[in-house]
Amino acid sequence: MPNYRRAFVAGGTWFFTVNLLQRHGNNLLVREIELLRRVVQQVRQKHPFYIDAWVVLPEHLHCVLTLPPGDSDFSLRWRLIKTAFSRALPREERISATRQKYGERGIWQRHYWEHLIRDELDFQRHVDYVHVNPLKHGLVKRVRDWPYSTFHQHVVKEIYSLDWCGDVEIHVGGGD
Repeated sequence: MPNYRRAFVAGGTWFFTVNLLQRHGNNLLVREIELLRRVVQQVRQKHPFYIDAWVVLPEHLHCVLTLPPGDSDFSLRWRLIKTAFSRALPREERISATRQKYGERGIWQRHYWEHLIRDELDFQRHVDYVHVNPLKHGLVKRVRDWPYSTFHQHVVKEIYSLDWCGDVEIHVGGGD
């Protein structure tokens, strides 16, 4: 089994990618967006964190978040979010024997990707990545058209303009 090394920095800022277990053709996160929002808010009330940027796609999410000074336990927050979200859903997914053995659901991938933000440039690159992700995946032609993102809050705060990234035509397949 791999030995994961995590950077625990009190009051740190991290970029995360969190995936559903079954990604292909799955739209659970946008279908259950209100449940996800509610769960995140409940966890934030008991274990505060600041959302710098967040985007929810059909089968995964990306976010940049900052923990309070003196706190480095992002693992607790993700465990609580994933557990509460899973428990609120009906048991309809296929559950492997291994997951059954450990009392786990078949909703989320066990692990997630995290990256400790190192400086302002690293922060801006990751926040931009979060917001451009629906465009990157071909879900919209303009970043502003994706409703499940903090991009809209950043426009109100004048961090981005409404036409940030412009109108990009997405071409799929071969050709010129």
